[in-house]
Amino acid sequence: MSTFFDQQKKSFTEVPITDSKISTSEFLEATEGLIKLFDLLGSSAFTVVQNDLKGNVDKIRARLLATPDKSSNLQDLVINEKAEKATKATQGLLWLSRGLQFTAQAMRETVDNPDLELVKTFTDAYGKTLSKYHSFVVKPVFKLAMKACPYRKDFFAKLGEDQQKVLTQLNEWLAALEKIVAIIFAFFEEGNYGKGL
Repeated sequence: MSTFFDQQKKSFTEVPITDSKISTSEFLEATEGLIKLFDLLGSSAFTVVQNDLKGNVDKIRARLLATPDKSSNLQDLVINEKAEKATKATQGLLWLSRGLQFTAQAMRETVDNPDLELVKTFTDAYGKTLSKYHSFVVKPVFKLAMKACPYRKDFFAKLGEDQQKVLTQLNEWLAALEKIVAIIFAFFEEGNYGKGL
């Protein structure tokens, strides 16, 4: 029985990480799979979240295509873009990582608190992650999206019929996503690459 995770082109569990460097193309493919997760939440309110994630993926992919020899992993992509005094893909990666951190936090709270509904876990996750970066104009849009979350049982049913398989895959996917987000944030902090973005 196929699950949501079986249908993705690439999972975060399959993204190569060598010496803490994350492969750019596989990372982007896995992220595109994550963006589809918001379709399962079944509300047009999440379009704003998806469009934000997609826009940032596009910025990174454009850089990868323009300079493939310098962009095979995310870290080199940022370092080489900085050397050219450019910031578009770096800014895209920073904001994309914030969106991924929010998604990871929301799913972590959902997995760790089986009695809580998604409205609660996603709202709490937003408060702990993206909220601090958003202006008073953007916050209400995201808060509205959180309120549009479906019931937990309906969401999990959409992930797949075999709930045991879904939970196993979700936990593996989530752990890999959390690891990748932690590596990216550590890299940004270490090199102060997010300054002014």
